[in-house]
Amino acid sequence: MWNAFVSLLLGKMILQSLNITLVFTSYGPPGALNYGVFVISLVVYLTTVFANVTLMLVICLDTSLHKPMYIFLFNLAINGLIGSSSVLPKILENLIDNIKEILYIDCILQVFFINVYATCAYAILTLMAYDRYVSICKPLQYHNIMTPAKIRLLLFIVYCVPICSLALQVYFTSRLPMCRYTINKLFCDNLAVVNLSCVKNTWGDLYGICLVLIFVVLPLTFVILSYVRILFVSLKASVSARKKALKTCTPHLITFINFSLASLFSVIYNRFNISLSKEVNVFMSIHFILIPPLLHPLIYGIRTKEISNSITKIFQRKILALGFNLKTEQRCNDSLFISTK
Repeated sequence: MWNAFVSLLLGKMILQSLNITLVFTSYGPPGALNYGVFVISLVVYLTTVFANVTLMLVICLDTSLHKPMYIFLFNLAINGLIGSSSVLPKILENLIDNIKEILYIDCILQVFFINVYATCAYAILTLMAYDRYVSICKPLQYHNIMTPAKIRLLLFIVYCVPICSLALQVYFTSRLPMCRYTINKLFCDNLAVVNLSCVKNTWGDLYGICLVLIFVVLPLTFVILSYVRILFVSLKASVSARKKALKTCTPHLITFINFSLASLFSVIYNRFNISLSKEVNVFMSIHFILIPPLLHPLIYGIRTKEISNSITKIFQRKILALGFNLKTEQRCNDSLFISTK
């Protein structure tokens, strides 16, 4: 299915590259470091999946959380699962395998989904900042502005525009003739694949710069301006309103700063040939994919009172239901025992 999707997306050129195998050179032979990273990465990945799925289920099951902020958070959890699941299973396989390789078509898919993960995460975090801005700066107009129809439209734009733009970038990358077949990283990214080419990708570089300006610089500017405005409004408000605004915005700020730092580390690592030890090389490679999807649900689960209360209510409901079922079953057994006597 994936092969058909990519072939349709990229056309004849990709069909000629289906059997090309690329080799990763950053892993090294299986040893203590690889096994240690494997165990840590596996634990973090499983925890990430559990935390994000739990958060999504809580938001689905509790109707009081069917609000714009939590709908955006639900989509952020989906996006985190896409990002981590597109890369980590292959990394885990390569860490313990003797042959560290990947098919070219799978490499292109990794590039596409990693970029979708990064751009959509920034876009969703920008929507969350917009929601906080409207909630604090225009509270009386909030329900008129953040209507269900507008939320659906914003989410459609958040997914549709990055996916279409990045599909075009992947198309440009796949058209480049290849001269090298080794990647000195733990997974594929667009720059790593471009560096395998025999020619300079001038138009692709310009297009990449445009994408960075649209999907990184523009959202970053919008979020900063939103929080500057929120700060000014909060300073004029009462102390209780100021505390409420701070409590509301803190989880989003922590999440946004965390993702921005992870993205910055990834850009520095990918764009500049810095001499790093193997341990730092491994950390810089997987930090961007491993850490944000794990921290986002944990931060909101801990810092957001509504979500923590919902989790507590759901667990209490399940425990009470289990206790009721056990008591009912015991009564039925007692009645059956008495009747048999």
